[in-house]
Amino acid sequence: MEKDGLFYRTLTVKRGDSAELRKCMDDVVQNLLNNRTDFNRPGMLLGKIQSGKTAAFIGIIALAFDNSYDMAVILTKGTKALAEQTMRRLRRDFHELVEDDKVQIHDILIFPDYLPKWVLNQKLIVVAKKETNNLRRLIDALEHTYPDLSNRKLLIVDDEADYASIGFTVNVPMKSVELTKIASQINALRNKVAASDYLQVTATPYSLYLQPDDIDMNTHSVVFKPIKPAFTVTLPSYPGYVGGDFYFNERNDENSLASFVYVPITEEELNVLRKEDRRVFKLEDSLTSQKIYMLRNAIIQFIVGACIRRIQQRDHGKREKKYSFVVHTERQKDAHAWQERVVKAIRESLIKSVNTNPKLLKRLITNAYQNLSKSVALLGAGAPDVNEVIDEVVQSLKGDCLIIVVVNSDQEAAQLLDDKGQLKLTTPMNIYIGGQILDRGITIDNLIGFYYGRRPKRYQQDTVLQHSRMFGNRLKEDLSVTRFYTALPIYDAMDRINEFDCALRDEFDKFGHDAGVVFIYKDPNNKILPCSPNKIKLSATTTLKPYKRMLPYGFQTKPKNSAQQIMNTLDELIDDIQEHRMLVQPFKIDLQTAKLIVDRIHRMFIYDYGYEWDCEAFKACMEFLSYDSSIPSEKGKIWCLVRQNREASRIKQDGSFFDAPDTSSTEGAIAKRAAINIPMLMLFRQNGEKSDGWRGQSFWWPVLVAPANTRTTVFTREAIELN
Repeated sequence: MEKDGLFYRTLTVKRGDSAELRKCMDDVVQNLLNNRTDFNRPGMLLGKIQSGKTAAFIGIIALAFDNSYDMAVILTKGTKALAEQTMRRLRRDFHELVEDDKVQIHDILIFPDYLPKWVLNQKLIVVAKKETNNLRRLIDALEHTYPDLSNRKLLIVDDEADYASIGFTVNVPMKSVELTKIASQINALRNKVAASDYLQVTATPYSLYLQPDDIDMNTHSVVFKPIKPAFTVTLPSYPGYVGGDFYFNERNDENSLASFVYVPITEEELNVLRKEDRRVFKLEDSLTSQKIYMLRNAIIQFIVGACIRRIQQRDHGKREKKYSFVVHTERQKDAHAWQERVVKAIRESLIKSVNTNPKLLKRLITNAYQNLSKSVALLGAGAPDVNEVIDEVVQSLKGDCLIIVVVNSDQEAAQLLDDKGQLKLTTPMNIYIGGQILDRGITIDNLIGFYYGRRPKRYQQDTVLQHSRMFGNRLKEDLSVTRFYTALPIYDAMDRINEFDCALRDEFDKFGHDAGVVFIYKDPNNKILPCSPNKIKLSATTTLKPYKRMLPYGFQTKPKNSAQQIMNTLDELIDDIQEHRMLVQPFKIDLQTAKLIVDRIHRMFIYDYGYEWDCEAFKACMEFLSYDSSIPSEKGKIWCLVRQNREASRIKQDGSFFDAPDTSSTEGAIAKRAAINIPMLMLFRQNGEKSDGWRGQSFWWPVLVAPANTRTTVFTREAIELN
């Protein structure tokens, strides 16, 4: 393979690509040359969200051009803004080669009806949206307008590949797998040229990997095997990349900036932002109304955070950066117009208060500063003096440094892109309000505030993770003033999906194309059965993997008069399973007894909103993990560990709910030694003292630990009908 050709050398030198990125691109093209890729066995470039996939596939095209490929078609998601973003990236990266007449770059919607042969002899890149009209025009160009192109060697790059690309739906009555229209057109495109290869580029490949070859609806024990790509190359994350590991996995690490990032908002506030209702909220109350308390705080913290960073940059002789904040809660344009009015009312009230109510303004700035300074201090340098920050905020408000922009159409987004194909930051502080156009692919630099409230009926892996505009290249100093605002149920769903993402990615990393993932659900007859990946409702999933902990938290005990009798029964039951001995080591119990204990514990609790314990899912996972043992004598059994006289607090020092009645060094170590093939149920008898935030009622706190030999398994308590 030629690695020092004109296209690749020009591109990589210009961009200063790292050795890791070049190796990734080399591996992809080498695999394309060595393997036959097509619609059923594509090549796969697997990256993370906002991790530089576009730069990678542009480099792959350049290297492919040096190695016998003549033409590339890039298939983008079906929005004009994303197609325009891709076009601008291509024109920037290939600028010198375009100027030297080495390559032509075209959008299929404005593809010329006539190009002379001299032009057609150049390399050719065509960008098309994954939309029927775009693909029809592309096929027509190859078949009728420029039939000579059919003799070229074509590389199809399918950006953000998902179900729209692979395109299988399941016909349940016929128990058959059928091809969708978009997928048929992509397949037809391949057949219009003499030679082609098909590369899929995605951060959410699960609908591709996990699409079953066939579905046996009568099988009771099944691992769905993926359609196997001809090869998979993993895109390395660049040094400044921040993704799900930070926003979700590190949240409970008090030494991580992530512990400060998530801020809960209420469903009631999100409803206020759907449409105007003066009975609930008046614009003139924007600085005082509790109805938009978190949005107001979020905007003020964004302004203060941007000012802190700009002061720090100025003090260190660095260029002062511009910052961005996104409000993304609804798809409807009417909602965006109302949100724009609300945010503008907050801005105008802040500006007005500089002269009319400086005490209120100072208090709002100081409160935001106190919040942000705690996370800034974690980096060691500390925040600038509060009075300096107050002055900076005042000058920024007076200087019109904060703008609000609505982005809710392809045309608007395309007009707002800079020469890098990213949303252009016009002033030091930029607030973007939008819907679907902000869902996927659009890059937003220096994002330090994300107010998110999309509440779909069905959370989909490909969709929800791609909403995470806060993923990407982020400096630690910027993360110290970054906040992510969303309702707890939404955050919980995103956390589950991120866990799902991490577990499946681990499977791919460990086992490659041999990965298989178990999908199970509990049917109306309380039977645990396998199901197709298509049936998984991700907002209702539990991802099982080795040593996964499952437990309730965010609960309170019922009043003593209704809880004590249940507690007495539990004490007797747990005493009986210990055979009236204080057993220190774990022991085995029947699954049915464990379910009975869990049921009675569940009856003792009441829950804060968003923290409801899914007891049925807990028991179903316990059942699956017990019967999944490879040792027949262990099926229907689980390990049990009992601990007494515990005094866990209900609330942590940071105000969040305590969620660790066990410790990894003690009980966690015991679980890892014992729970090899079957799970362990740990039962902690808490004293429940009022001084610890409880009601003075003792209770049992359960923790379920998955065994070491757990296969990656996705359980849903709510299977959906297949489309």
